[in-house]
Amino acid sequence: MCVTAGKDKESAQPPGCPVSRPVPAKPAQRPEQVSLLSYLLRFRRDILSAQPARLYRAWMAEFRTPFFTSFLCNDPDLVDLVLTERPGDFPKSGRLFEALQPLLGHSIFITNGKEWERQRRITDPAFESGRIREVFPAMWDAAVAAVGRLEPLADGRPIDIEPQTSHVALDVIFRALFSIPVEDRTASAVFDAFRAHQASRPMINTGSLLPLPRWMPRWRARKTKATARIIRGLIRKLVDERQADLDAGRAPDDLATRIMTTADPQDGSTFSPEEMADQMGIFLLAGHETSAAALAWALYLMALFPDWQERVAQEAEAVIDPGKIYFSTASKLKLARAVFRETMRLYPPVPMYLREAARAERFRARDVPRGAQIIVSPWHLHRHERIWRDPDGFDPTRWDTPEGRESSRRAYIPFSAGARVCPGSAFAMTEGQLILAMILRHYRVALAPGHTPVPVAQLTVRGRDGIRLTLTPRKTETP
Repeated sequence: MCVTAGKDKESAQPPGCPVSRPVPAKPAQRPEQVSLLSYLLRFRRDILSAQPARLYRAWMAEFRTPFFTSFLCNDPDLVDLVLTERPGDFPKSGRLFEALQPLLGHSIFITNGKEWERQRRITDPAFESGRIREVFPAMWDAAVAAVGRLEPLADGRPIDIEPQTSHVALDVIFRALFSIPVEDRTASAVFDAFRAHQASRPMINTGSLLPLPRWMPRWRARKTKATARIIRGLIRKLVDERQADLDAGRAPDDLATRIMTTADPQDGSTFSPEEMADQMGIFLLAGHETSAAALAWALYLMALFPDWQERVAQEAEAVIDPGKIYFSTASKLKLARAVFRETMRLYPPVPMYLREAARAERFRARDVPRGAQIIVSPWHLHRHERIWRDPDGFDPTRWDTPEGRESSRRAYIPFSAGARVCPGSAFAMTEGQLILAMILRHYRVALAPGHTPVPVAQLTVRGRDGIRLTLTPRKTETP
């Protein structure tokens, strides 16, 4: 008899039996035919499980309701058209603005046109590739601090790893942006408020589902508005304090200082304090929430695939000296990088990008009316059955194969693509592989008995009831 799925070692297989590998967690899909009310209720609970299974095979899907028409595009040529070739004809959807405006104001993540172009001209220099070397010590110190925080939890009892990854990811961002650790009083308050904001499910509101006119008041949960107000107040306090430090000539040379002192090369303007609060909101949200989600799923996959966990841990042991910060370490963590890339294929932190057709179009012999919602879904694109070999399987070696590189070129967009590609993508990749390697160098992770995480789309792809793992120390010295 062959070993059942979930057993991982080839040596356990009788001769002639194929190696059985566990399948990473994936949400159940809805039936093909459901009523509009049923779909809206499912959508409100979770965007991912509200979609039919055929989207993993379709090149395009059209959804028509009395309120809106949307097209989900999996055809790589259409994805390229929307994100890279003609992004101006497919601006960020106003529905996204409706959902995130209370927290992010007019940040770079949700603006369009001239406003967005000015914001990118000011912020892009702070995230140039050469800057990663300068912020690498902040990533390192945050990773070392995370290893220390995990020590009392590494007793073999199940813990939800998501709050821990959120903590370290926000620590990285605060150290890089404001030169303060997350243990700082203001940083801790922002951390607590972000967790409460996530729990309030701010992406679900009437503006997200219905095409309401701009003048009509929007209903949002009281908790969503309250937590957004708290976060923006704390961020504005940090911005005002930094401006005072700049005026006094004592501001540190960190990302916040660089962004606040960078002038638009076209008109010489800098961000106002309110504009800066908008940008800091998205840097804190996107910079920590996406990294935290990816890191949590990476640790889950390492627990699910202990052979890969040991390989990454051995690499980390050979490469990392916790007492010395070498930027060259990042380029040597090749296995950790491959694992993190594969994690973001299976669990892209932002599962869907929402655009709007600025004019009438024609996609794959179908008319696309002006104002239609255009959905590019990394979640479905990264698992597309016609593009990827073993699309639901975990295989970090795929990136070194011609087939995997071709699939990646056509259908791997965890940081979006084109003009609106995430400016912090190199930052996020470096941070993720370093923290993953540092944690696995010191701890073994295993699945909590009786718990299988269920991916759901909140602000990012998270575990519906968390991601519960156990940690035990390895026989190495803690930093």
